[in-house]
Amino acid sequence: MLFPTVEYALFFFVVLAVSWALAPRLNLHKLFLLAASYIFYGFWSWEFVPLLIAVSLFAFLIAKGIQRTQDESKRRWLLGCGIAVCLVVLAYYKYISFLMLSVLDLWGIVGHVPQWNIPAPLLPLGISFFMFHAISLMFDIYRRKLQQPLTALDALLYIAFFPQLIAGPILRASRFIPQLAHRLSPERIRVNRAFLLILAGLFKKVILSNTLSERLVEPIFAAPANYHAGDVLLAIYGYAAQIYCDFSGYTDIAIGCALLLGYHFPRNFNAPYTATNPQDFWQRWHISLSSWLRDYLYIPLGGSRGGAARTYMNLMITMLLGGLWHGASWTFVIWGGLQGLYLVVHRLWARIPSAAVQELRSGTTWRWVSRVLMFHAVCAGWVFFRAPTFSLAISVFRQLGSIGVVTLATVPVLIALFLGILGQYAPLVWRRGLESTMSRLPMALNGAALAMGVVAIELLGPRGVAPFIYFRF
Repeated sequence: MLFPTVEYALFFFVVLAVSWALAPRLNLHKLFLLAASYIFYGFWSWEFVPLLIAVSLFAFLIAKGIQRTQDESKRRWLLGCGIAVCLVVLAYYKYISFLMLSVLDLWGIVGHVPQWNIPAPLLPLGISFFMFHAISLMFDIYRRKLQQPLTALDALLYIAFFPQLIAGPILRASRFIPQLAHRLSPERIRVNRAFLLILAGLFKKVILSNTLSERLVEPIFAAPANYHAGDVLLAIYGYAAQIYCDFSGYTDIAIGCALLLGYHFPRNFNAPYTATNPQDFWQRWHISLSSWLRDYLYIPLGGSRGGAARTYMNLMITMLLGGLWHGASWTFVIWGGLQGLYLVVHRLWARIPSAAVQELRSGTTWRWVSRVLMFHAVCAGWVFFRAPTFSLAISVFRQLGSIGVVTLATVPVLIALFLGILGQYAPLVWRRGLESTMSRLPMALNGAALAMGVVAIELLGPRGVAPFIYFRF
């Protein structure tokens, strides 16, 4: 049940109407949303609904046990056991085949490798995201960031809430669960903002992302040797725009749907390709993940408290694991390693005490030069992120040295590329002005405008809708 489909639209309108009708009866309202979330997840595969429920109940029981005891050693033991079980389950479904094949590859270096068939378990949709939510629940209770008594209903709904269940944004238990304690108030709903977010998300996914994927990125990454430098470079830029439009489009729709249901999600993207350095980029890209890795992995590892060398090691470990979280492949490990290396190099650069270097860094010219450098560093990483194998990624880079005619630079591709990348420089005041204008119009007119926008996107977009990229993580 993809967001940009008729099936989801019908599902959401039913859920929206019934959930608001049940709003005065808070527990019944939450029970209905929980049931709707399981139906949404079961639409993909009913066989993994019991896993989702089991993980949620396990996290609730551990969190409840932590909340009930004041014994710090017992609290730490419960937290450690809870996190370990979640990671073992995640490793089984997502990494067991990768680990076994890697062991066989190493074995092959020193001797004959037996011909073993190692089937990979079927990967449950969104398992990385709901495992992160389970860990966040236990961690936030342990850190006493969630003071209210935890109920099973709240814990299960927090982990399974359907707008974020498949691909985020990653919610903090301490920020979402307190929202469940309050009855919904129509006056608090920014309907116009929700409409704009949903429309923007559909536009980015259905038109921009799908156009770039079908007409540029897929052909190049399927057979890079068939194309020359101009097309390959265009495809690298195209994937940077595609993954941004695809994932931020999903996030926009998720935030808009949650807002209409009365719940607030955190912002997940903030014009990431305008970043001037790696730290700035990770404060703008997939913010809920980067902040999760910072608070639940980097800081517990020691953060920047143990000196420069320890800080660099912690950064590398965090980003390597962040890369592996995205998928069981060495290409994701390389991508994560590059991100860690970028962060380390940036810190070394920032520590240079030279007055000339400091003057250079403070200038407007360097700000724009650093934006261009950062964008191309990110694009280089995206090649490994997109390529299914290391050899294919190298083939893409190798083709940048070839000479030939550019064949894929069509008008729709160039427009989508322009909007996907340079559109991030559009002033925020434009969106706020549009939202303000809409607030002065009758709600019926705004609804009609939304419907017309959806129809226009459906007509202009390519036939069919590909799954969101982050669904496979």
